[in-house]
Amino acid sequence: MTQFNVPTRDQVSENNQVIFDQLKAALGFVPNLYATIAYSQHALGNYLQLQNAKTSLSKKEKEVINLAVSQVNGCDYCLAAHTVIGKMNGFTDEQVLELRSGHASFNAKLDALAQLAKVIAENKGRLSDEAPLDAFFAAGYTQESLVDLIMVIADKIVMNYLHNLTKIPVDFPAAPSLATLEV
Repeated sequence: MTQFNVPTRDQVSENNQVIFDQLKAALGFVPNLYATIAYSQHALGNYLQLQNAKTSLSKKEKEVINLAVSQVNGCDYCLAAHTVIGKMNGFTDEQVLELRSGHASFNAKLDALAQLAKVIAENKGRLSDEAPLDAFFAAGYTQESLVDLIMVIADKIVMNYLHNLTKIPVDFPAAPSLATLEV
């Protein structure tokens, strides 16, 4: 099997070195998955533009999507990172686990979002049952929100697939097993 190492600052292009410096200044380190995407001269900058693009969704709503989609795609790296980020955005440990399962019993609007994000990711954008989409709109989301949901899913798929293929080391505390969720 091909081994992927996390590239260092000296091993990436000059434009990625600048981004590494910006990430280190903002976060205190360059996350391994961001470093790995820097194997491409342009992908890291392009990805960060996508990730930081304006959206109708709040940071909390984006984390709902990130957690549900990362669980569907089985990405240990993104589950670990978004467990930390989810808690930074106000979710409890129990809520993070529930969001990963595609539900949010603690908030009806976020529940509709989590359920739809999970179904879209599981079915690659196809719905055999319109109920999750109907619930999404009934919860107050709009067609703009749906497009923005798809953009966040696309963002997460990029990183989920990158980690699942490269298996680079996770540099966040491991996410707890979903089996610890009491239903």
